[in-house]
Amino acid sequence: MQAFTFHTPTEIIFGKGAEDNTAALVRKYGGSRALVVYGEGSVVRSGLLDKITAGLAAEKITVEPHGGAMPNPHLSFVRAGIKKALAFNADFILAIGGGSAIDAAKAIAHGTANPDTDVWKFWTREEALTKTLPFGVVLTISAAGSETSNSAVITNTELGLKRGLGTDFNRPRFTVMNPELTFTVPKYPTACGIADILMHTLDRYFTAETTDGGTQSNETTDALAEALMATVIANAPKVLANLCDYHAQSEIMWCGSLSHNGIMGLGRGMDFSVHQLGHELSGKFDVPHGASLTTMWGAWARYVLSVNPARFARLGKQVWGVETPEEAIGKTEDFFRVIGTPTNFTELGIGVQPPEVIDAMAESCTFFGKRLVGSFKPLGKADILAIYSAANV
Repeated sequence: MQAFTFHTPTEIIFGKGAEDNTAALVRKYGGSRALVVYGEGSVVRSGLLDKITAGLAAEKITVEPHGGAMPNPHLSFVRAGIKKALAFNADFILAIGGGSAIDAAKAIAHGTANPDTDVWKFWTREEALTKTLPFGVVLTISAAGSETSNSAVITNTELGLKRGLGTDFNRPRFTVMNPELTFTVPKYPTACGIADILMHTLDRYFTAETTDGGTQSNETTDALAEALMATVIANAPKVLANLCDYHAQSEIMWCGSLSHNGIMGLGRGMDFSVHQLGHELSGKFDVPHGASLTTMWGAWARYVLSVNPARFARLGKQVWGVETPEEAIGKTEDFFRVIGTPTNFTELGIGVQPPEVIDAMAESCTFFGKRLVGSFKPLGKADILAIYSAANV
């Protein structure tokens, strides 16, 4: 096991009625003027937004709403939020929703704390992020894990680019998690969220440190990852059969946070090739993030299988109860189909793409020749082009 530093400063309040603590937590972390970031769907319809803002008002916290966060949160929404937060003199950013609202809130917090820098430059690494505004989360969908993670993803629709930023400045001060708040999320977004949780774990499970035949000593991290995946696999059908199953939703919600707060990769690096491949699909076609990941996983897995068949065999044995690497890949894809997520471009709804589109996505995925992608098998443009082509059916 490699040396590591693990720091997760986010205070978590989990369980029924957890959202009732929101106003006190905003006050605890210095908030008196809160920009509230949210989407357009169930947060409004369910009355949760009104409940939270009423609680903030009762705590004498002034509120400025910023609604309309979209999936694959748009840079234009972030920039508008920064402008609003600065005019309002916000001292706290509160996200109510899932990964899109949370990632947008993170970016707004960074941009508000650094008003002289265009926020997109933090995501392109043209500028280093050195400070941010405090922010917190009321979670409403189990998916991105952004409520405890150090990452955030923003889409520049003008350029057709989706980019991620990893920094501990992305860690929320607090997150409130009531599984009941997920009950109103429709089935397909719920399924895409479940897929994202699995992929956050799989992208840490397959890394350069596991290319020694699958026997390298990292027993605790492997066992945690395998247990988390098994828990998600067992509870996903229950959730999709009954969105109001509190026990199953609570297991999925907690797995979502654990899958992306860093613990599933301790003692080794990360791969995240599939996430990078999926980001290009989301950025170009504005498809759901989780769906982009299940679209790419099988094509990636078959392309890199020869690097370490034993690692895939271990996944099969420990998680799926099968013996061969090929069965492990097949079982994983079968699960994606069971929960209703795609495994190729046609199932994703974008159809078979012409060669020039595939080539452009492969070029963009390498940041136009500036990087290799992943660590399990570092991927150049030719590799990425082959993987996209395999999924392009």
